[in-house]
Amino acid sequence: MIRTAAERLRAAGIDNPRHDAQLLMIEAFGDTRAALITAAQAVVPAQVQARFEAAITRREAREPLQHILGWTGFYGLELKTDARALIPRPDSECAVEVALALVPEKGKLEIADLGTGSGCLLAALLANLPDAEGTGVEADPAAASLARENFALCGLEARASVLGGKWSDWTGWRTADLIISNPPYIPTHVIESLEPEVKDFDPPAALDGGADGLAACREIIRLGGTYMKRGVPLVLEIGHDQRAAVHALLAEARFTEMGHRLDLGGNDRCVWGLAPGRAN
Repeated sequence: MIRTAAERLRAAGIDNPRHDAQLLMIEAFGDTRAALITAAQAVVPAQVQARFEAAITRREAREPLQHILGWTGFYGLELKTDARALIPRPDSECAVEVALALVPEKGKLEIADLGTGSGCLLAALLANLPDAEGTGVEADPAAASLARENFALCGLEARASVLGGKWSDWTGWRTADLIISNPPYIPTHVIESLEPEVKDFDPPAALDGGADGLAACREIIRLGGTYMKRGVPLVLEIGHDQRAAVHALLAEARFTEMGHRLDLGGNDRCVWGLAPGRAN
């Protein structure tokens, strides 16, 4: 069944068809990979066959694997995923690594994640900074609800809150010790050319960065340069070809000690700078 399903997924244009078919069978089987291997030659129970067929049909239609499974792994955490927010992706983990390296100390910190979506960035940071507290700012009520569910799932609800609203209305700019964001950064005209899993299933507002892809970055940098405490890191995920443009925006806003980090594929994925602003 796995082999036949993989052939169907390959015909649908999916890059790793056997991987996806195996994970969907494990989910339908309801046990571990090792148990599935042991049962490889067994007759497939009818209920498992029905669940697997339904899942493969959804994947054939290019619904993301993570939506079908209902979860994904991110920086050692297991997070709930569905159509309410952008799916956490491994490339975004580099932003977490950068942020952890930039925080001035490992004690009490106030962290903000602008456009938190699923809550993955803030959850990963708080899981590694046990004395820190954080706020996820999210304008989309549906995404905000998913973030709250993930914070509870990770046991972080006592230290993580979600503010429903725009980051331009958020009042925490002046007190945060670290601000991180994976803002929408895809140029509007590029979205239609993306893979179906992205353009048809990710929330449009989480993708569309305006004509040049930098509308959200531009606003965050402007607000950060105006209101953030001096020396506080601002960490931004970016598109693969946006490093020079975002560094120019940071420099124009007088951020200092700027840097960048490559993702797992060797593409520019994260930039940062230290805020120039108020001394206290």
